[in-house]
Amino acid sequence: MQLDDISISRAIIEAYNAKLLSSLEVEVALVGAGPACMVAGYYLGKAGLKAVIFESKVAPGGGMWAGGMMFNEIVIQDDAIDIVKEFGINHSSRGDGYYTMDSVEATSTIISRCIKAGTVIFNMIKVEDVLFREAEGGPKVSGLVINWSPVEKLGLYVDPLSIKSSYVVDGTGHPAEICETVKRKMGIKLNTKTGGVVGEMSLWAEKGEQFTVINTAEVFPGLYVTGMAANNVFGGPRMGPIFGGMIRSGKKVAEIITGKLSAS
Repeated sequence: MQLDDISISRAIIEAYNAKLLSSLEVEVALVGAGPACMVAGYYLGKAGLKAVIFESKVAPGGGMWAGGMMFNEIVIQDDAIDIVKEFGINHSSRGDGYYTMDSVEATSTIISRCIKAGTVIFNMIKVEDVLFREAEGGPKVSGLVINWSPVEKLGLYVDPLSIKSSYVVDGTGHPAEICETVKRKMGIKLNTKTGGVVGEMSLWAEKGEQFTVINTAEVFPGLYVTGMAANNVFGGPRMGPIFGGMIRSGKKVAEIITGKLSAS
């Protein structure tokens, strides 16, 4: 076979265009391809829902790749082990309800299972704003505004494109970027004790793990938080290199949204 450079370029452009065009209107748009959003993407795809994840960096996976202080092992606890087993991730018991996983295997497996379930992941795309529309009962977050990540980094004046969705999930981790954007631009109150992003507390794994799952919720009509974004928005402790709360949070937000869409 003789390789043709233009045929290679055409194949890439045509395939990507088809993927992007099919993602302009979705049921769920998730921001940040960390473990929480990708686990959510897996369960949303498994439920037959059309979902898409936008990640600003080259590699999906968030902070899970790096393990604890660049030791590429992470901890999982008993209450999340069923999800780990469903994903087929190798794990080793350390006693007392603790397990360790190779962070590279765990992250790559979650990425693969998310995509194979039918959820599309776009990397190197920055979500710079949301679509804000009037709906029954008042204003609602109704989609995303996207651009290439290098456009933002270079400070270029390039107009973005829009994605329409029934629900948006902020999984941007510690910054909670989507919630911050909505609060700043629209002047609305989030469903938190201050009406804004409360801010993350210092590390306390036990409290942080519980807090992450409990506060995986809708913070404004159409806008949900998951993973570390839930901690930051509602004001909970960070938890360090233990990931049970993160993946349970992803599963929970998928179940909430699936239930809402099924009921509508």
